[in-house]
Amino acid sequence: MSRDSVHAFLTAHAPDISIIDTAESSATVAEAAAAHGVEPAQIAKTLGLWLGEEVILIVMSGSARIDNQKYRGHFGEKARMLNAEDIVEKTGHPVGGVCPFGLPQPLRVFADLSLQNYPVIIPAAGGVQCALKITPQRLVDLAQAEWVDIAQ
Repeated sequence: MSRDSVHAFLTAHAPDISIIDTAESSATVAEAAAAHGVEPAQIAKTLGLWLGEEVILIVMSGSARIDNQKYRGHFGEKARMLNAEDIVEKTGHPVGGVCPFGLPQPLRVFADLSLQNYPVIIPAAGGVQCALKITPQRLVDLAQAEWVDIAQ
């Protein structure tokens, strides 16, 4: 599913955006930055978290970390990350390839303000060797995300 579901999503909603396949892995922020020739901060990592019994996705700069106090202030509880099995089950994407597009069921998506530091960001595209280039606001629009300020 993964890459194919992201491709199908883009074909339907953003046909001007193409998936970029790389020979090398981009499963980690450092690998993705090297594969695309950008700073780690320009990589848009997608984190899966539990919010009560709900799964949410947070997209943030590759160099950013969740500020626990800001997260609790915004969401009203402590940040709890999904494990690898839950990530695959809930997003259909493998760890290292998670993005807010092509999901098997709708999830609430939040985009941290740290993404706004670059005119173009590079999120994964459903696999550990594929990504796409997109503006932060376009990612928010396509993912129907909400801006949040939860990074350190």
